[in-house]
Amino acid sequence: MKEQSLAATAEGEREILRLKGVGIRFGGLKAVDNLDLYLQRGELVGLIGPNGAGKTTVFNLLTGVYAPTEGEILFEGQRINGLPPYVLARRGIARTFQNIRLFGNLSVFDNVRIAAAVHSRYRTWEAMLRFPRFYREEAEMSRVSEELLELMGLSAYREEKARNLPYGLQRRLEIARALALRPKLLLLDEPAAGMNPQESQDLMRLIREIRERFSLTILLIEHDMSVVMGISERIYVLDHGVLIAEGPPEEIRRNRRVIEAYLGEEVS
Repeated sequence: MKEQSLAATAEGEREILRLKGVGIRFGGLKAVDNLDLYLQRGELVGLIGPNGAGKTTVFNLLTGVYAPTEGEILFEGQRINGLPPYVLARRGIARTFQNIRLFGNLSVFDNVRIAAAVHSRYRTWEAMLRFPRFYREEAEMSRVSEELLELMGLSAYREEKARNLPYGLQRRLEIARALALRPKLLLLDEPAAGMNPQESQDLMRLIREIRERFSLTILLIEHDMSVVMGISERIYVLDHGVLIAEGPPEEIRRNRRVIEAYLGEEVS
């Protein structure tokens, strides 16, 4: 009995996220229905399904944009239902967006620097009076921002306005901005959208690198099956808000229900 208890405790410590029977309604429409999902620390997991399946709604539930109308969301063992986005960002959940949401008129550096400021602790009066803590934290936020720009291959564009970057680099800047929040769980919403095959391959290498470097858990929404099948350790499949399959890529690509609902044919 004691060994079972210890095993359960160890399992719980490895688990960073769990959704238990989570659902959300918009009027008469049930966008997500009775969803059970979990992520272990350090996993890279895909979330796929046809348009309108509820994938981005799940991200919005995890980041506090929506509150579930049923079920429970646990992050590091703590219930987070209905917490606002800024609280969840400070707790360690960060995301990118399907439709890029950069500060277009600000520089590449400032886009990352603003995100890094989420964890600043100095007070307004300390900034006004230029107390030592203000200078220390400002220097640290700048250092982190520069490091992330270097990692993402964006240092040469430091002073460029974000809106002037090519599309693929804007995607990289979004990831850099999310990393500046110092997340434990990173949610990537269609990061390969609009990329050519070579850019997608580069992105896969980058995602693997940042997971290892920052000890991240990653949940990935992606329509590019070569990306999601090539990088995910497990995959969840949604259809009309309902979970229809979960497992490693080799099982998902052969799953008859997934093929009929989404893939159309087995993915090589």
